Amino acid sequence: MLVQNHTSLSEFILIGFSAFPRLQLLFFLLFLLMYLFTLLGNLLIMATVRSERSLHTPMYLFLCALSVSEVLYTFAIVPRTLADLLAPRRSIAFAACAGQMFFSFTFGFTHSFLLTVMGYDRYVAICHPLRYNVLMSPRGCACLVAWSWAGGCAMGLAVTTGVFHLTFCGPNEIHHFFCHVPPLLKLACGDDVSAVAQGVGLGCITALLGCCLLILLSYAFIVAAIVRIPSAEGRRKAFSTCASHLTVVVVHYGFASVIYLKPKGPQSLEGDSLMGITYTILTPFLSPIIFSLRNKELKSAMKKTFLSKLLPQNS
Repeated sequence: MLVQNHTSLSEFILIGFSAFPRLQLLFFLLFLLMYLFTLLGNLLIMATVRSERSLHTPMYLFLCALSVSEVLYTFAIVPRTLADLLAPRRSIAFAACAGQMFFSFTFGFTHSFLLTVMGYDRYVAICHPLRYNVLMSPRGCACLVAWSWAGGCAMGLAVTTGVFHLTFCGPNEIHHFFCHVPPLLKLACGDDVSAVAQGVGLGCITALLGCCLLILLSYAFIVAAIVRIPSAEGRRKAFSTCASHLTVVVVHYGFASVIYLKPKGPQSLEGDSLMGITYTILTPFLSPIIFSLRNKELKSAMKKTFLSKLLPQNS
């Protein structure tokens, strides 16, 4: 996974939120609470789906896979960020920086691919209900999940290999709270930097836009099918099965578009770090909340599985 680099740098310094020394303890407490809630929310979703047989369906299999990718994505970034907020020196080894980039891109793009698969699942369920069990067979679902993880791994490997083949001339200060591509490219030198920057940017944008367009296409067919349902109750019930997924998609791609499609121009380095909070901490924090509150079937299963144990009925 890691590649040899023609450079004498053995470590980088993560500047992170050092521009806000008085707020670092506040950031630590806020990020810690959000991270723990993210872990708890996703673990509750996985435990609920595992224990409730009525949720052993393709939609909730994909939701479990999404929760796993979210837990691993935050684990690749947030614990290190929390430690750096309390550390006097925020150094990260060269290999550790490459590893963090690989895993963050792998799990991040796996998340995007799984959201696309979930959109396809809703399309099949609403537009082709009679063929659902055939098209979304256990083997087919396993293949879709496996391909999502393989695609995420390929994106992580391509981005990390491209960036860490460059020569880093120094300084070794990364103006971000984790090893992200744009601040690392600013430390690189040589004739290949521009080509790598364009290649990585084009690859990431193409993958994200491709996923987004496939989801939009799925929902175009879904909306067309829903409006043909004669009863208002039938239309409401059909749309309710998509509400949580659609909300998460809007949040996920909304924040991603701010990062990858923002216009080039002068902006503060501190602003880049603050903007990074949206897709590394805030989006994973919101996702389990949205799925738990917007999905009535999952919400009732959580109440049945856990609240009944915590609050037993008095006989």
